[in-house]
Amino acid sequence: MLYGNPIGYEFRRTVTSGIISAKSRTIKIEEEEESYMTDLIQTDATINPGNSGGPLITPEGEVIGINTIKISSAEGIGFAIPINLVKPVIESFVANGSFEEASLGILAIDKEVIPYLDKSFNINIDNGIYVVEIEKNSPASNSELKEKDIIESIDGKELKTMNDLKTYIYTKKPDDTVTLKIKRGKISKEITVKLGKK
Repeated sequence: MLYGNPIGYEFRRTVTSGIISAKSRTIKIEEEEESYMTDLIQTDATINPGNSGGPLITPEGEVIGINTIKISSAEGIGFAIPINLVKPVIESFVANGSFEEASLGILAIDKEVIPYLDKSFNINIDNGIYVVEIEKNSPASNSELKEKDIIESIDGKELKTMNDLKTYIYTKKPDDTVTLKIKRGKISKEITVKLGKK
């Protein structure tokens, strides 16, 4: 279910029901420049200005996501950020009154999405995330990390989805150092990266 104030305060406390169609969705966003949002929960709960940002909840009242965006060209296709990704942000605000987002500076995707974005990819991977793009002048661009690398773990924590990486990065601070275990073809190696500020 979605709870919020669609179109403004006049319709406050509106609740709509929503079916969860999928987890770990990746969608392309085209604004000033093309970008992607990854590891989203797809729901048919109604998302409009005013209740985007509202909670996606279970019938028991448990928050499982934050409603964020919808497909404008179709009805009933909306997306929420998983609550586990949001928790470190909330915890930082409670503890410190602020949140400084650390950044690695990459766009990476889950292995299920790879065939849709890179037709040339023909490597079978058991786990890890695939680096699609490295941002210019980012911490990753100043390291040995390269596009098309597979990041298998960060500080020994195994990665299966981009959400795993984001959740871990949210627990870190700018200027913290992390160690990535990567695979490049048949080569495996460890790379150290000093995180920047988002």
